[in-house]
Amino acid sequence: QVQLVESGGGLVQPGGSLRLSCAASGFTLDYYAIGWFRQAPGKEREAISCISSSDGSLYYLDSVKGRFTISRDNAKNLVYLQMNSLKPEDTAVYYCATAEVCSWSDSYRYWGQGTQVTVSS
Repeated sequence: QVQLVESGGGLVQPGGSLRLSCAASGFTLDYYAIGWFRQAPGKEREAISCISSSDGSLYYLDSVKGRFTISRDNAKNLVYLQMNSLKPEDTAVYYCATAEVCSWSDSYRYWGQGTQVTVSS
């Protein structure tokens, strides 16, 4: 079955770093745009980043620009989200998802189960 799995979440202190990974089974990630989303308790899910499958364009939510970096490792069939200078407001469940093109909407086909990121001292 087609499946996406996020990993790399955990508990980190403010100012710390985490690298999330998005792994696919059943398809090749480099054929798709890959978006990262997050959802905090009681809040709507929001798109935070996307990497295009066509020209490699990168997109970031304003609140994470300069702190988060999305990248691909095609040899490993992985997409990463490097998160630096983490803030408590970054606490959320983080999801990766596939689409034909990057979009700020939720029109993504395959979704992972999410990985928890908690930023707290």
